[in-house]
Amino acid sequence: MKKGITGAVSLSLAVTLMAGCGGGNDSTTSGKGEEGGAKPELRQLGFARNFDPNSDPVAKFLEEKTGYKVKYETLPLENADDKLNLLMANKEPYDILKLSGSQYNRLAAQGALEPLDDLLSKYGKTLLSVNDKETFENAKVDGKIYGIPEKHPRAFVGSSLAIRQDILDDLGMKVPTTTDEFYNLLKAIKEKKNIIPLTGFNGIVPEIAGAFGIQTSWEDQAGKLIHRLEDPNMKEYLAFMNKLYSEGLIDTEWPVNKAATIQQKFTSGKAAMMEYGWGVAPATTEALQKTLPNAKITIIPALKGKDGKQSNWLQGGGVSWYIAIPKASKHKEEAMKYLDLKVQPETFKELAIGTEGVDYKVENGQMTPILPAFNTDRGQADWFMTSTDSKAYEEQWLLRVRKDKVLYEAFEEIQKQAPYSVKDPTLLAPPLAVVGNNMQKLNKLETDYLIKVIAGAEKLTGYDNFVQQWKSQGGTEVIQALSDWYTKSKK
Repeated sequence: MKKGITGAVSLSLAVTLMAGCGGGNDSTTSGKGEEGGAKPELRQLGFARNFDPNSDPVAKFLEEKTGYKVKYETLPLENADDKLNLLMANKEPYDILKLSGSQYNRLAAQGALEPLDDLLSKYGKTLLSVNDKETFENAKVDGKIYGIPEKHPRAFVGSSLAIRQDILDDLGMKVPTTTDEFYNLLKAIKEKKNIIPLTGFNGIVPEIAGAFGIQTSWEDQAGKLIHRLEDPNMKEYLAFMNKLYSEGLIDTEWPVNKAATIQQKFTSGKAAMMEYGWGVAPATTEALQKTLPNAKITIIPALKGKDGKQSNWLQGGGVSWYIAIPKASKHKEEAMKYLDLKVQPETFKELAIGTEGVDYKVENGQMTPILPAFNTDRGQADWFMTSTDSKAYEEQWLLRVRKDKVLYEAFEEIQKQAPYSVKDPTLLAPPLAVVGNNMQKLNKLETDYLIKVIAGAEKLTGYDNFVQQWKSQGGTEVIQALSDWYTKSKK
């Protein structure tokens, strides 16, 4: 699943504080647990990360704020799904699980998760109020909710192309806005600078593909959901990229490059342009300044095609995680009470960004982190989140981008493309089993083929045959499943 960062779209969310402070929370705020006794110790299992959650400041904060002692454990970095499956098969009595979409769907189908509808109704009023109803609808498996959605904080544009401004100045050229201007710039760099004009490694380069109407994996065409491989414009995009490759205007090592490779080529002066995202801005800028102290990175936004088409990919905003209570839990009600306490607005705010004046400050109406305190106190806060106060977190999340001046400036510059960027229409699709079982394989098939076409190892004359092959290996079933969901979602 992507991320990527990966991602995922901002929704209009109702945050009802009165409901969050109303019935269903009395027993948790009184310090009493099951049957009026002391609150039990809970066990929470989360995704792999190289830190000890039990010694993190957030763990201490949550215990003090909620009265619940929680033992935190993480899945391994390798073979995480195998380990998770083994733990669930052995009925290990965890109380809270933080699951990816594919993990959630699989465990729900296997009957390993507790249905949460009744527990949410009794003890999860704040969870219901701070999350959009649509995200809960899309968390349903066979009509029941087995996981609380944790929505990605906001939609964003993740990438652009980047060029050294000194190269533009030396050539007497401006930032290109169309594919024709872009082509001419690449030719000028090759002929006059004798370096790689553009380095990259992706099959789909959003800033170029958008000029051909190709952007997200799934598209709505006249109300019908299609995969981008079914879009006839894909052939035009691939033909353009192959033309650039065959003329030596993009890196000859495109098929074997990695993210670190293209960054090294760009920052060492071997390449004039690179595929770029705000997430790599600090490291790229620092490395470039060491080699070329006077060089400055200039962003090239999404290009316009011959018909004026221009778009980029609007990422984020979907459901990132599902928070589940396994059937083996010995404290199901207490787990739900604890989860609901964590999204009480003030508690969640302190969980997410810490204490004003210590971890962050407010200047001109904008929250900014106080460093290094913010990193120390709340650098791992996202790991502890089990759903969010979703509307408020749209702004709170930006503190993580504002931790670094270069990062934030690149983020803001790239977001200027948002008005003409597009989101994937399947962003809020539920974790369908047929999709989870096939999409990783299908994505690899697609990527490998696109790269081969760009590099000339495959000819476009075989494109239709490849699409049929892609469909025969699970693509048809995935298209059908998502199309069925999409049609129902629009009614």
